[in-house]
Amino acid sequence: MSALCGIDVVAEMETAFDLYSRGLVAVPPVGELLFEQPPGEMHIKYGAIGGDSVFVIKIATGFYENTTIGLPSSGGVVLVFSARTGALVAILQDEGHLTDIRTAAAGAVAAKWLMPDDLQCIGICGSGSQARLQAQYLREVTSCRTLVVWARNAEKAARCAADIAALGYDARAVASPRELAALAGLIVTTTASRDPFLMAPYIRPGTHIVAMGTDTPEKSEIDAAVLGRATCVVADSRSQCFERGEIHHAIAQGLISPERIVELGEIIAAQGLERRANDAITVVDLTGVAVQDIVLAKAVCAKLGLVV
Repeated sequence: MSALCGIDVVAEMETAFDLYSRGLVAVPPVGELLFEQPPGEMHIKYGAIGGDSVFVIKIATGFYENTTIGLPSSGGVVLVFSARTGALVAILQDEGHLTDIRTAAAGAVAAKWLMPDDLQCIGICGSGSQARLQAQYLREVTSCRTLVVWARNAEKAARCAADIAALGYDARAVASPRELAALAGLIVTTTASRDPFLMAPYIRPGTHIVAMGTDTPEKSEIDAAVLGRATCVVADSRSQCFERGEIHHAIAQGLISPERIVELGEIIAAQGLERRANDAITVVDLTGVAVQDIVLAKAVCAKLGLVV
């Protein structure tokens, strides 16, 4: 998308998380519709940065069987309104692209601040567009170029690994989450799974996990016991992760207490003063916060000369 050219999306996401954790953003609870047949979901995320000239409403959809009929699995639109008059400033009919990009950039931010210093291998769970985008944006925060991919469909995992290899990685598919975890010091999960597949016995000391597929209360990619073992558990939004995501499941099972949770914006604000130990297991739970959509929509509108 040409409107994104020249925008440092990773830096925009760092700004977003910092603003959010400093309490400078109004973000109401997520609006949501879930569908069983065919499986799908619709999220409404919206909010405003204090004192800003605009507020933003995003509608995002995900219908996971669309690929079988030749359609993309995600869609959506971003609406930008004047915070002074309520007038509609812009309709960004991006078909979910901005959501995909800000999600991938958030994964890079989560990796940047907590991944092992001597990272030797990246593991990505999933084989969709987000798996590929994660690899793309991780290039901005790490020099590691060894990567393994796992997905339930081995053929799709192989195709994903080939696409990632074209980005400059030494990439290959592996047969199981256990094999991936044995190799990777940074693991990124990008699936829509409702059953955990990354189990606690698989995780080696020193592993950093970025979990981003579990953005509804029903989804789960990671064994809650992993969070129980973790030295540090990080939320993009405490309030949101208490209601959805991997943190939600771990708290419900009594494996972690809410008081243990720190926010990604707090880690960014501290500029990594409390660096992770070499044997620490760390987990960042990214459920997707409206402030990410706000800052990216503002950046795009500014590029297009649309912000009032």
